[in-house]
Amino acid sequence: MKEMGIQGRIKRKYITTTNSKHNNKIYSNLIKDKELTGINQVWCADITYIRIFNGFVYLAAIIDIYSRKIVGYAIGKTLSSKLAITALNMAIATRKTNNLIHHSDQGIQYTSKDYIKILKDNGIRISMSAKGNPYDNAFAESFFKTLKQEEVYLWEYKTFSDVVERIPYFILDVYNKKRLHSSLGYRPPEEYEEVIGKERLSGMHGVLRLKVSNLRGSLHIQSFALYREETVSGETTTSLLMRLTRSGNRF
Repeated sequence: MKEMGIQGRIKRKYITTTNSKHNNKIYSNLIKDKELTGINQVWCADITYIRIFNGFVYLAAIIDIYSRKIVGYAIGKTLSSKLAITALNMAIATRKTNNLIHHSDQGIQYTSKDYIKILKDNGIRISMSAKGNPYDNAFAESFFKTLKQEEVYLWEYKTFSDVVERIPYFILDVYNKKRLHSSLGYRPPEEYEEVIGKERLSGMHGVLRLKVSNLRGSLHIQSFALYREETVSGETTTSLLMRLTRSGNRF
């Protein structure tokens, strides 16, 4: 093989990050076929591992499905519930949680009493994937795939400190601010949130309806409508400028 210039492909070891063998309460899936019209309606949470020289480091992340922005994350040396709680507290500290659904797998971190209490104390509804169905939480899985292909596999992390230095930079400065998404009109998450925020403040806003599909966690555009708000004789009226309806498009 060496003489022919052929290099063998190294099979990466798979690490399980979900422990669903517990007696904690399991909640129903609330996001299947749900239509989304804005941010802070559904967050998806999950955990992945990152290989270092002498073991593994774990990353918990929470993603806003509508904008694809990572709103909370935490890095740790173990899969304790504290890891997931740190990411959750980060998200809650910077986002609105009214009318919010938190979706996750049935892992012990997300079903722990402390984690569930934080969700309930903040009025957040709880949703969980069906056991053994990773497609139900594919939004977070898609982010982890991007993270590993565009960051982790390009660097040889040797220590925990290496991960702590690089991963936050990728999440905050690259993924949230620079990485383009076709589902967002080829905008990065933060820019997309700024655009829809300005449109609504200016009185001209689009309502993008996204339907959550259980097919690999894809989003389907249901309809798009552009409105303009006008004040006539002291009363505010809303006029429809454009409506576009699509079906069967995956993003």
